[in-house]
Amino acid sequence: MDGHLRAYGTADGAVLWDFDTARDFETVNGVKAKGGSMSATGAVVSGGMLFVNSGYGQFGGMPGNVLLAFGAE
Repeated sequence: MDGHLRAYGTADGAVLWDFDTARDFETVNGVKAKGGSMSATGAVVSGGMLFVNSGYGQFGGMPGNVLLAFGAE
C-alpha cells in the first residue's frame, strides 16, 4: 500500500531492488499521471517486460492512474 515495487532475494529475503511508484510520471501521451498504492492486482510478466499498475484509492490507499512497464537494461 506504500507504492513501492520491490524484488526480494530468495536466500535471505533481502531487498534487491526497490522502485517508488507513488510520484508523478512523464507519460508517452502527455496525460498527467501519478502513481499510488498497489493493492488491486498483481504484476504481469510478458515478452521480457514487467507491467504493473499503480494507484488504488480503496480502503485508504493512495489513488493514481499509471501503468508502468519495466525492461532489462
